[in-house]
Amino acid sequence: MSANATMREIKAVDSENQKNLLSDAWRMNQLQKHLSLESHPYHKFSIGTKFFVVCEPGTQHMEALLKVVYELYTDYVLKNPFYEMEMPIRFELFDINLTQAVQKDRVALLGR
Repeated sequence: MSANATMREIKAVDSENQKNLLSDAWRMNQLQKHLSLESHPYHKFSIGTKFFVVCEPGTQHMEALLKVVYELYTDYVLKNPFYEMEMPIRFELFDINLTQAVQKDRVALLGR
């Protein structure tokens, strides 16, 4: 995917999420999903925050890096009692740990 296409996709996902945050029906649906059995596919979040890693084709370990990013997001953003879904992500500990994870991955890949 080209850089322009990637940015259009990121904006489309964010736009859809922003629209849904204003819908009472969507929020009720999310509550029902949250209350359903965790093991059931219905329980999973259907849209929301997406992180994209822009890299050269064939770069290894991107799935592992994305997993770390989502874990950091959960630990430092979603568990923050002052965070609301429509807010931009502005948490120092998230930023620090994300930077460290990316640097660690870069060192593992490039040896520097």
